[in-house]
Amino acid sequence: MSQVESVRGPIASESLGATLMHEHVFIVSREFAQDYPAQVGWDEDKKVAQAIQDLQNLKDAGIDTIVDLTVLGLGRHLPRIKEINAAVDINIIAASGLYSFDPLPDFLKLFGPGNAIPDRDPMADMWIKDITEGIGDTGVKAAILKCCTDKPGVTPNIERILRSVARAHRATGVPISTHTDPHLRRGLEQQDIFENEGVDLSRVVIGHSGDTNDLDYLETILKRGSYLGMDRFGIEGGSFLTLDERVKVVADLCERGYADKMVLSHDTSSWMDQFPQELRQGTRLDMPNWHYLHISQNVLPALRASGVTDDQIQAMMVDNPRKIFEANSTY
Repeated sequence: MSQVESVRGPIASESLGATLMHEHVFIVSREFAQDYPAQVGWDEDKKVAQAIQDLQNLKDAGIDTIVDLTVLGLGRHLPRIKEINAAVDINIIAASGLYSFDPLPDFLKLFGPGNAIPDRDPMADMWIKDITEGIGDTGVKAAILKCCTDKPGVTPNIERILRSVARAHRATGVPISTHTDPHLRRGLEQQDIFENEGVDLSRVVIGHSGDTNDLDYLETILKRGSYLGMDRFGIEGGSFLTLDERVKVVADLCERGYADKMVLSHDTSSWMDQFPQELRQGTRLDMPNWHYLHISQNVLPALRASGVTDDQIQAMMVDNPRKIFEANSTY
């Protein structure tokens, strides 16, 4: 048994329990929240109270832990998360890394080959500090790393981010979880770069893998050792897979013996200003099941009806997250 850092401090890995491996509490730009709260619908007291209630409902539904992959670029604000977590008995795991499909924050543009300071890149040191000392002055240590590869692909900026995350992973031992566009097979590109950096691919979760039913692509990732993040339940219909299609992908992979290499989640939040919940009705994001309780209420029953066993659900919800965080040696 090992320890895992959480917002409330270190916990025993066995205490993680049923875990959602890719969620958010808030995605909200601090500038909008501070300067244009009425425009985006932000009310600090109301949104914090709602998040506390949402997480309490999640805990009551049998979920013990959420991994909050809100990193730099998504409005991460740990003081607010600490306030929320003090009011609800659920484990929240914080993350480090950078969310970008290509652009870098202005400060980071100074560094790297071809830039003003070509021989230095502070990113890996930033992530290592988050993990070993804490995020800002909050004392909260990140326990997982996050990076993205989407439609633009592995641009020079994205390669810098991926390599910095790989180096921080090897220096600290914490796992990596990614955002991908699986339709463009971006997970394979991530694996290539991580492997080039010496990363043990079994310590990587290739995210948003449940957005595709291309089983050949998914099995290629699995055979190289990584976990699949089947982590967008609730983002269903329209241009996305339906619930039935998402369930079938997981059930088919379980039948092929891969239940020990998948984790489940929603990639949802209590509230986000990217597309506020109150503005979704009648739009392309009118997705009534995109909430924290969808897996507990709808997905697990659908998986069981598709032949997925309780032991396989236990693996995806409890055992695999624990194993991912317990593999924490540096190398």
